[in-house]
Amino acid sequence: MKIRFAAAAAGLLVAIAPSVQAHHSFAAEFDGNKTVRLVGKLTKIEWTNPHSYFYLDVEDQNGKVSNWGCEAGAPGALSRRGFKKGDIKLGDTLVVDGYLAKDGSHLVDARRVTLPDGRSVSGGSAGDGGPQDTATSDKKQ
Repeated sequence: MKIRFAAAAAGLLVAIAPSVQAHHSFAAEFDGNKTVRLVGKLTKIEWTNPHSYFYLDVEDQNGKVSNWGCEAGAPGALSRRGFKKGDIKLGDTLVVDGYLAKDGSHLVDARRVTLPDGRSVSGGSAGDGGPQDTATSDKKQ
């Protein structure tokens, strides 16, 4: 019986490890002192837990286009804030205000996203400790 329990516990740990590993605090990956505004065309969307990601082709002042990853909250949290899967489609232009990754990669924490219809929504992960933490906005009133 103890062997079965140990095997089941080990299996559970293996199953949840990727999810736990993917979830992180803001400070683990992003720099709260390095703000950025990206304006670009949507090239890819990943509505996944615990973070959603979307990717933009952004043109710099010299005309060079770079693809940027934008990390946002979980799909359910985004939906409660009014940012639903059907609100964006490939090719749309988005404006993302956020914070740069500490490692210098083309990744940002998307704190505010302006959608094609002009609405501006919070994209951050609630409770991650980052600037403008949206933890209270996800609580039912």
